[in-house]
Amino acid sequence: MKFAAPSAELVEKLVIANRILFNQGVVDGFGHVSVRHDKSPEHFLLSCNRAPGLVKRADILTYGMDGELAVESNQRSYLERYIHSEIYRSRPDVMSVVHSHSVSVIPFGVTGQRLRPIFHMSGFLGSGSALFEISDAAGNTDLLIRNTGLGKALAESLGKHNCVLMRGHGSTVVGPSLESAVYRAIYAEENAKLQLSANALGPIRFLNEEEAELAMITVEGQVIRPWELWSKSIGQIE
Repeated sequence: MKFAAPSAELVEKLVIANRILFNQGVVDGFGHVSVRHDKSPEHFLLSCNRAPGLVKRADILTYGMDGELAVESNQRSYLERYIHSEIYRSRPDVMSVVHSHSVSVIPFGVTGQRLRPIFHMSGFLGSGSALFEISDAAGNTDLLIRNTGLGKALAESLGKHNCVLMRGHGSTVVGPSLESAVYRAIYAEENAKLQLSANALGPIRFLNEEEAELAMITVEGQVIRPWELWSKSIGQIE
C-alpha cells in the first residue's frame, strides 16, 4: 500500500511530545506516545524502541493498523505497539495515544478504583476512567500488551472513555490531537495525586458529567497554551 510520508511538522511534534512527557515526569525510560498519520488515517507514527526523553526525528516510524511496520526499518519496535494500533482501529476519533506508568495512577488500577475528575483541569475524565484486567483476557501474563488480541481487549475496555487503567501496569490516555493527549496524560497523573490526597480528608465531591464536559471544552480549547510552555522547557531536539 502506497501512501504519502508524514509531514515534517508532525514528526517534530511527536518528538516534542515524547520530551514533554519525560520532562513532566509522566514517562521515564519506559512509556510511549503515538499520533495518527496526518496523510493516511490507516497509519500512525510511533518512535522506535527508545526511552522517550531520548527520542529524535530519525526514530519516528510508521505503522499500520496491524501494529506492524508500514515502512521497513532496521530499528527495533516497541513491544506494546498493539496498544496504539488497536485503539486507532476501534476509535476513528482518536488522533493520539499515550501509554505511561505514572506512579500516582498505579494505586487506582490495583484497587479497582476509578480516576474521577476532581478539578476542572481533568474534565476529560468525564464519569471516570475505564479499567482493564488483563487476566480476564489472557490469564497469568507479564501484564504487557504484546499482541493484537491483548490490544483489542484493551481497546474494548477503553470503550468511549478517554482513559483506561491497567492493573499493575499503568494507564493509557487518548485524545483528539497530540497536544490534547499529552495534556490528558499529564493531568491524569495530577488528578491521581489530588484524588489520593483528598480521599484522606473525607468524601469527595467530584465534577458531575455535565460539569466535566463543560470544563473539558473550555480548558482543552486552550491546550496550545500549556503545550507552548512545556515545549520551551525541553531544549533542542535532533
